[in-house]
Amino acid sequence: MKPLTLGGRMKSSLFVVLAFLLTGCGKTDDQIRQLMREESTKRAYITNAQVVGPYSPGVQVGNLLFVSGQIGINQKLELVSDSIEGQTRQALLNLLNILKQAGCDSSSVVSCTVYLKDIKDFPKMNLIYGGFFQEGKYPARATIEAANLPKNARVEIACIAVKM
Repeated sequence: MKPLTLGGRMKSSLFVVLAFLLTGCGKTDDQIRQLMREESTKRAYITNAQVVGPYSPGVQVGNLLFVSGQIGINQKLELVSDSIEGQTRQALLNLLNILKQAGCDSSSVVSCTVYLKDIKDFPKMNLIYGGFFQEGKYPARATIEAANLPKNARVEIACIAVKM
């Protein structure tokens, strides 16, 4: 198992807090908590992606990246296929595009939520989905049947990633 490592921003934040604690700089617990709150509330918005509503495709808070649900649309906001396989593939490509903009890739993903218009599409979706992640290192996942999805899509996929 690969040991956990911390990204640069997280390392520097922890270093600052530890430095205050170890060197006795006179910082109170409340001041240290405030520094940590400020660090964790800094947000970066990923906006260079196609959306079908008033939301950000991705929001980074600290070293966490929250990616909004992606459906199988192209640059013209049209579904690329009627098939669950084609829509799943495009939804994942759209997701990867947003991850890439934030300096992440599929190995950064720790959790996914998959919404299916018809749960009977699960096996076909699962075959495509599995190919986007390293075998044996899949993110946690929930799959839910939804009555209706944007643009009458058959699948929507959202994720949370950790930026190292």
